[in-house]
Amino acid sequence: MNAAPPPGLYLTRPEELRLLPGAAEAVRTLNRRGHRVVVVTNQRGVARGLVTWVELAAVERRLAELLGAQGAHWDGYYVCPHAENSCRCRKPRPGLLEAAARDIPRLSLADAVMIGDSETDVGAGRAAGCRTVRLAPPGTPSAADRVVADLRSAVRILTEGE
Repeated sequence: MNAAPPPGLYLTRPEELRLLPGAAEAVRTLNRRGHRVVVVTNQRGVARGLVTWVELAAVERRLAELLGAQGAHWDGYYVCPHAENSCRCRKPRPGLLEAAARDIPRLSLADAVMIGDSETDVGAGRAAGCRTVRLAPPGTPSAADRVVADLRSAVRILTEGE
């Protein structure tokens, strides 16, 4: 949904946040069609002491504001703050998705689609029993069910035939 910082860096200030082109429109389309939208994110910068919970919460609020200004929202926002291999919630493990399914009424992982820009996102979706869509340039090797260039394309595929 947002432009990723360079490898090894973390979003620590709300003003650094940039929505990807078409992201709010895509989320709004899903909202209007009755789909649940859940954000799941690894934030190991917390475990490393590079980012605080207060900073993460400010970035989360800003993302919600940017989406809300365009009529879009999420139904859940889940964060793994742990270092690698120390928990069940860090993607590619399914813990964050399983938590969302427990918390959000009528969210069935068997009917869900995990859309993400990395193979860890794909792995989490597959481990949770979801269909998967990877956002990547055409021809990118992936274990995902589909690879598409952007979020708008992913939403178009999901909503065809509704």
